[in-house]
Amino acid sequence: MHKRLWIKSRMNNPDDTPTPAMVNISVLRMAAMNLLAMREHSRAELHKKLSQRFDNHPGVDDALNQLAADGLQSDSRFAEAFTRMRFRQGKGPRRVTQELSERGITGSLAQTALWEQELDWFDLCLNTRARRFGEQAPTDLKEKARQIRFLQYRGFDSEQIRYALDGQSQ
Repeated sequence: MHKRLWIKSRMNNPDDTPTPAMVNISVLRMAAMNLLAMREHSRAELHKKLSQRFDNHPGVDDALNQLAADGLQSDSRFAEAFTRMRFRQGKGPRRVTQELSERGITGSLAQTALWEQELDWFDLCLNTRARRFGEQAPTDLKEKARQIRFLQYRGFDSEQIRYALDGQSQ
């Protein structure tokens, strides 16, 4: 059997995990590239997936370093793509920041992804509220509180929520 087919067939079968002696950097690299071919991943996500798949193989960090050096894996590219995806889904900056930190992207990298792209979080909050509750402003305090809770859950801050609730009358 051709070596590549053998490796691929062994990687697709989770019950047939290769032994540490069979795994080298190129096998780890190929597995990581297969994951990256589907979507962008953060380094932490790739590390977690490869460590689980290859039983904490010591070469995982080396393979990830090679991918980063070759420009195939980039946390900043992942953060930007993830932020755009969540923006299209109607999620606010607080929620996006929290989800990025769960995926190993924190600090300045997450802030850069949120604020250096030209994304209008205020308009997104306004549109998300209108899509969920309609164009009509809330009439009573109970309905207003319900809409505020919804927008907070979506990850918008108080200033953006105030804009969304008062934006119709302006």
